[in-house]
Amino acid sequence: MYNRLLFPTDGSEIASSVFEYALAIASEHDAEVHVINVVNTTLDSVADIDRNGIGDLENEGTRIVHEAVEQAEERGITVVPNVVHGKPYESIIDYGEEFNIDLIVMPNHGREELERFLLGSVTERVINISKVPVLTVNPSVDHDHSYPARDVLVPTDRSQGANRALSEGGDLANTTSATLHLLHVVETAMMDPDIGSEPPDEQLEKRANAIIAEGVEAADTAPPNSVTRSIVYGRPHREIHSYIKANNIDLIIIGVHGQTDFNQYALGRVSANIVRTSPVPVLMVRQPAADETDSSCEGNPQ
Repeated sequence: MYNRLLFPTDGSEIASSVFEYALAIASEHDAEVHVINVVNTTLDSVADIDRNGIGDLENEGTRIVHEAVEQAEERGITVVPNVVHGKPYESIIDYGEEFNIDLIVMPNHGREELERFLLGSVTERVINISKVPVLTVNPSVDHDHSYPARDVLVPTDRSQGANRALSEGGDLANTTSATLHLLHVVETAMMDPDIGSEPPDEQLEKRANAIIAEGVEAADTAPPNSVTRSIVYGRPHREIHSYIKANNIDLIIIGVHGQTDFNQYALGRVSANIVRTSPVPVLMVRQPAADETDSSCEGNPQ
């Protein structure tokens, strides 16, 4: 399922802790791992230093990626190390496309005190733009990030992005024998606060059941006995967090469609909350917009 993984690193403790999770994925799928360090040549502090200063950053980057190589080779995993130059998020995205990467693994935040590389804003920009699925891990929570995941959660809402996530979840469940949890949250924020957890309307309940049924169809590669279905009422991010805790979820898969679900540099409201606060890894997958998939077809109307 995953043949090539990309792991960007700045050599920090945060990055190293997440690298263990990337290696577990590589080991499970017999994948090679591309480890890169980005020399950020767009920073004012870098632009002001002489060529020897750039050389120092390159040497430091080489040291960082080779430490990762040693760590991976101890587990018998093939690693491709690289030091690249440019804007961090652009370099990560370009590298993923150039080398046909199947999955990018990153911390959901970095060492902000240095403001050098793996900042949360960089991760979010990669998620916003990358056509390659991006898996983010929160290294600051006390949680056993083990892989393969045994319980995978896919929130679904009938969107094209959600269908892409369901397809990915079905493939993952089939490959790793995980249980796939389909969850639809009926948002009650705009409803009467006294409604509580009871279905506020039969029509809403009927629609929710239809969404779940369509979700099962979209996750068609998952073994039928490995799929659970749930409908809850409330605020989406709160209900998703509650579901994670109550059902021992190991991994969440969230789908987006094109670049329309996110603004240019900020995640959408619910997705952003989940990515930034989830105690378990979050896999973001993108369903290409119609103009992306059809752009190579001559004569196709736009």
